[in-house]
Amino acid sequence: MISFIGRKAQDGTPTGAGLQDLLKGYSIEVMPRTAAKVEDFKALLPEGTRVYIAHIEGTPIEDMVETAKRISGEGFPVMPHFPARIIEDRATLEDWIKRYQGEAGVDQALLLAGGVANPVGDFHSSMQLMETGLFDSHGFKRLHVAGHPEGNKDIDADGTTKLVDEAAQWKQAFSERTDAEMAMATQFAFEAQPILDWIKGMRDAGISLPVHLGIAGPAKLQTMIKFAIACGVGPSLKVLQKRAKDVTKLVMPYEPTEILTDLAEARALNGPSVAQIHFFPLGGIKTCAEYAIRHGAVPVQAAA
Repeated sequence: MISFIGRKAQDGTPTGAGLQDLLKGYSIEVMPRTAAKVEDFKALLPEGTRVYIAHIEGTPIEDMVETAKRISGEGFPVMPHFPARIIEDRATLEDWIKRYQGEAGVDQALLLAGGVANPVGDFHSSMQLMETGLFDSHGFKRLHVAGHPEGNKDIDADGTTKLVDEAAQWKQAFSERTDAEMAMATQFAFEAQPILDWIKGMRDAGISLPVHLGIAGPAKLQTMIKFAIACGVGPSLKVLQKRAKDVTKLVMPYEPTEILTDLAEARALNGPSVAQIHFFPLGGIKTCAEYAIRHGAVPVQAAA
């Protein structure tokens, strides 16, 4: 177990330098409808910030590509989701790849099964998407895949981590036999120690893929609990449930400062384990980006 001792300032606030270092190079996730509310991404995001575009079932590919084109045009690398279970067949997959590449200059993707119970076509896992060879043949340089620090009941219905562990081994092997730059992007969680233990377990098992850790950005507590339950967040949900019992905190928005500070402290004591932070802006893109700015991230226009 990787353990650490919190070393906050005497007044209880987090030490700035550690958080700033941890947040350096963070990524953020948007959807077409949420991205449309942002007038200028350059006013909010540091230069080079990777922007994931989540593909929710029912979203037309045209909307996805248009959003990718717009954000790429503002100078940010774009990583659209490719959810296997909403992609009908190989021809559809290739069409999406070509559209992203030709219209938005995209050369990276997040491959995942997708939160759909019944696949619409031939694919049900990210591994099947990778096995098509289409991303390589069309010049995609970076492929991210899902990681599951708290397991995934949709995959391992028996409550174990057997299948997600086997999938992690497969993804590691794929990274070793291809030229793709790969990393694991995880679901968000609310407690640092189990995440650090999970990463150590992966390293002990020979899985060296960098971890881009999902963190829920600031949001109302009720909103956070709703999303956490809907997204299948595991045992760390108890952090929110405990907070909800405290009437004095119930009306205050949740901010991820505690988990980020704990991760920064662990980094200071034991060296990096989390490669990057990936924000899910559940309370809004602007709110999340401004939170990151308050903790050391500098938007492009402010730096110019």
